[in-house]
Amino acid sequence: MSEQPASAPVIVPAPATSPLPSAVAAALKRDGAGLVAAVVQQFDTHEVLMLGWMDDEALHRTMTSGRVTFYSRSRQEYWRKGDTSGHVQWVKSVALDCDGDALLIRVDQVGAACHTGTRTCFEGRDLEVQTGEAV
Repeated sequence: MSEQPASAPVIVPAPATSPLPSAVAAALKRDGAGLVAAVVQQFDTHEVLMLGWMDDEALHRTMTSGRVTFYSRSRQEYWRKGDTSGHVQWVKSVALDCDGDALLIRVDQVGAACHTGTRTCFEGRDLEVQTGEAV
């Protein structure tokens, strides 16, 4: 058995009582806190709206309710997007990436996705970079 390099993330196995279908629970690669990154994208324009975190329960709620639920790392609790702001995310699809360590949640976003009130959490936050072109 080979050891993981020091920079490799800790992968946590599925909880024994995961509410997810067993194949989904087995495919997820959770971080040390049991969470998976969830990229949220507007389903029709393909805008990347935000990044949130989900554990098995948050993903289960998202897959079965039609609304996106995240797990707040700072508050240590579940929160359903839009319950207090009215800026609801209606689920259109959920996909797991090829490595099992990230989710793509396609939504129909009502209002701002960012807690700052902007449409996306990336709006107006571009960094200066050297760009490239395909040859």
